[in-house]
Amino acid sequence: MHRYVLPVLATLAISAAPGFAMNEFEGPLKDLAAAELAGWMAEPAVIEALRAQNAEHAGLSQADIDGMDTAWRAEVGAAAAPMIEGVMGSPASEVLRTRQEATAGLVTEVFFMDNRGLNVAQSNVTSDYWQGDEAKWQNTYLVGPGGIDISEVEFDESSQTYQSQVSMTVVDPADGRALGAVTFGIDVSLLP
Repeated sequence: MHRYVLPVLATLAISAAPGFAMNEFEGPLKDLAAAELAGWMAEPAVIEALRAQNAEHAGLSQADIDGMDTAWRAEVGAAAAPMIEGVMGSPASEVLRTRQEATAGLVTEVFFMDNRGLNVAQSNVTSDYWQGDEAKWQNTYLVGPGGIDISEVEFDESSQTYQSQVSMTVVDPADGRALGAVTFGIDVSLLP
């Protein structure tokens, strides 16, 4: 058993107690975000994809966004998935998959969202396309530069790991403005 699994299980047992709502791993996750994850936000392919999609989606209405989200959800697990394939096949998504593989399981997923909360690039297929109604986008992009959101630790059935999501505002290196947001799934049992 990995040396971090027992502390994780003990922490999760404690966190299940009524009234316990803190993430025991918040400090190490913030350290990881500053030391390692922030570098992912400077990837030229990702920055360019964010800029392009922000421009492309500037005129979308909420009805347009809802329609895109519905279309994405219908494609998840379907034989034909042109919308998902378009995102997953992008150069920016390929960069993310390569970087994720190099973490040896620490990063379980990563996805970037534009200034509307729509997926731009990702390492794994998400269940929905629009993240704009979720804390991971609202507590980062809407906050502006320096925004960070760390979720509670949850058991992920698909990967059989205890994970937390670390989300941050992505800043345009050209002007320092919020460009989008990013979310990393982190296997907390592998934290240094």
